[in-house]
Amino acid sequence: MDSADLELFERSLRHATERHTGSELDAALTELGWSEALLEDRRAAVSILFELQGRANATSSAVCTLLTTTPGADAVLPALGSCTPPGELNGDRVAVRGLAVGLRGAELLVVARKGDKDVVVAVPATELTARPVEGVDPELGLAEITGTGAAVEVGPADWSASVATCQLALGHELVGASRRMLELAREHALERIQFGRPIAAFQAVRHRLAETLVAIETADAMLDGAWLDQSPQSAAMAKAVAGRGARTASRHCQQVLAGIGFTTEHPLHRYIRRVLVLDELFGSARTLTKDLGTELLRTRKLPPLLPL
Repeated sequence: MDSADLELFERSLRHATERHTGSELDAALTELGWSEALLEDRRAAVSILFELQGRANATSSAVCTLLTTTPGADAVLPALGSCTPPGELNGDRVAVRGLAVGLRGAELLVVARKGDKDVVVAVPATELTARPVEGVDPELGLAEITGTGAAVEVGPADWSASVATCQLALGHELVGASRRMLELAREHALERIQFGRPIAAFQAVRHRLAETLVAIETADAMLDGAWLDQSPQSAAMAKAVAGRGARTASRHCQQVLAGIGFTTEHPLHRYIRRVLVLDELFGSARTLTKDLGTELLRTRKLPPLLPL
């Protein structure tokens, strides 16, 4: 897409994410042709949508499309904190343990291990148990999917590549949420008067806002490098840096907002809840960093430098 097309595309997606969420946002994305844009310019389609989705605290099933490359499908995501396929295929039956977003159809697509390879299988939704996840962030609309069901093999799966794309998408969503938290904290710091002047004038507040901005820009730069590098390792690093940056933003922005940030009337809590869950999807910052470190120790080789 050229610059004019990108500007129009971003404006349309911003309008959709600011006004819709859940199934309504899915319908809006279908109308806007997001799946077609995904085929034409994958990086732009993913980065723009998910960052705007993070800023608006909106939800969609777009990550399911990235996982199975099937637009509008109900796909099962890995369990929280995991990057392994959610299914295990044994003959014509598949054992499933994972998550789903916004269930709509009569069947679920599951990536399952079949011997030494991964395949996509279709499973009737009625044969699996769906339990709404109403913990930290019930508005995200996650459901825990468990059970064993009859499986019809749909085709092969490139699990490593799919996970890498989903990690980049969630990294952008974490950056979008972090930027919005920083905006909320900055606005409060400029408006809140203490000892006769805005608290934005105090060095401690300025340091917290500055550290938040550094964390966000670091994550954004890492995502840019990962898109250029196109390797699973760089995608995992980008997701880890974005997750850590979002937690830094949550901590500092909460401190700047002080008591008002703890209230349900203020929107900050919605973003903090969201980043806590997003950080765990497809591997948390802590587990991804540990796994990358373990791999470095095993191979005794540093990954190639990212392109500059």
